[in-house]
Amino acid sequence: MSEISEDVKQIINTLWDVSETKSVPETTDIKLAGGARWIEATYLYADLANSSKMASVLDRRVTAKIIKSFLMGAAKIVALKNGKVVSFDGDRIMAIFTGDRKNTNAAECGLGINWLVSDVIRNKFEEKYSSISENGIKIIHGTGIDTGRALIVRGGVRGNNDLISIGRAPNMAAKMSDLRGGFTTRLSEEVYSRVHKDAKYANKDGSLMWEKATWEFLGEEHTIYRSTWWRKP
Repeated sequence: MSEISEDVKQIINTLWDVSETKSVPETTDIKLAGGARWIEATYLYADLANSSKMASVLDRRVTAKIIKSFLMGAAKIVALKNGKVVSFDGDRIMAIFTGDRKNTNAAECGLGINWLVSDVIRNKFEEKYSSISENGIKIIHGTGIDTGRALIVRGGVRGNNDLISIGRAPNMAAKMSDLRGGFTTRLSEEVYSRVHKDAKYANKDGSLMWEKATWEFLGEEHTIYRSTWWRKP
């Protein structure tokens, strides 16, 4: 315990070595002791809902296949849209987008993940396993996207550590991914205002795919845009 106390004291007294970056760093790019990078980026969180209920009422091997399919498909869509997956957390994926098209790419990724869940995973698993519908399970998810300036640091211990993003964008994106209410993808106003029209309007008939709404986050009311639409990547 005294060693932990000394470690905390050392963290408190360590001076930060901070620099700017335009691309998502690798873990080894940042020093464990005091290393940090500022980044302007768009964060996407995608969260598979009902996984706890799935694990309790379905064969756990089936639940594992659903989660694996979600994480695999979401990661591939992130890469296709020039994003980078930076963490997997159980049934959740976090990705970072940088560059001039970061907001449009992230929004298109959100629509693509909705296609993955709504048109691929749900249909194929319900066709294969009758236990899903018999137990009242509907495979759904939520995706939240926000953009802004974040600080990336390296946390953990030597030999077992990872990068952590600190700022409104990762936090707000994560909280929006937990929202349900029938909508699958949510963008902050800052993201929506920078999204190209191709990711705002449907290809077929030009319908607006996003609905304006308000949402309270950290005691403040925010304008967000939410959607039920999906688009095949």
